[in-house]
Amino acid sequence: MRDTAAVLDVTQGAMPGDPYAAAPPNRAYLSVVGLPVRPLRIGVMTTSPRPEIAVHPACVDAVRAAATALEQRGHIVEESYPEAMNDPEATRVFVAIVACCIARALDAMGEKVGRPPQAEDVEPLTWMLAEVGRGFGVGKYLAAIDFAHGLGRRVASWFDGGYDLLLTPTTAHPAPRIGELVPDPNSVFEGYARSAPYGVFTSIFNQTGQPAISLPLGRTAEGLPVGAQLVAPYGREDLLLRVAAQLEEALPWGKLA
Repeated sequence: MRDTAAVLDVTQGAMPGDPYAAAPPNRAYLSVVGLPVRPLRIGVMTTSPRPEIAVHPACVDAVRAAATALEQRGHIVEESYPEAMNDPEATRVFVAIVACCIARALDAMGEKVGRPPQAEDVEPLTWMLAEVGRGFGVGKYLAAIDFAHGLGRRVASWFDGGYDLLLTPTTAHPAPRIGELVPDPNSVFEGYARSAPYGVFTSIFNQTGQPAISLPLGRTAEGLPVGAQLVAPYGREDLLLRVAAQLEEALPWGKLA
């Protein structure tokens, strides 16, 4: 956690003219690692936001181990999470915004090299997502942004209702085998869909703005590392680092069986 905090210290902050910027911390992130933490109220989520995606037992075990360690340090840990995480529209909006951004990124690359991008310049999935983005339409894109902003408010209201942190699996499944998610050129989106278990708990926070951290707190029977995710209210990276340091001490990754 000290390394993580040090990197955050040298990378945080706005550049001149940035249209959006997080508030700067009150003190260096490195200085808060190891500080005492008052008893917190922490919500736990172990079920998948998408009912068609089952959560692997090893991923649940990592969360349970983290929850036990946090309880032993005086925190109140209970089953609760923002209901907005179960909204199926969140995934569709996430993919739509990503597709529009990829379309713009390819256009920007074309402007730099002096010619329009072609399908053979990028991976098939990148091209297909860009095509989706190009056909999305300005009105629908703005509606997607509005939905994402509303989603952020819904998640924030859960924290504002009395919770300090949220604990979830990082992924619903352990790491896939190398090449397992490579899409078939004849069915590009089928491969993309197979990646859903690896973003089902994390993609929502790409939209809402709450800071999150993944911690290697478990292993599968085969020895693959498994992560647990902590999420904090907007602007509370310092709280994530302090609590993550407690977990690093309680469940040191190098000693996990």
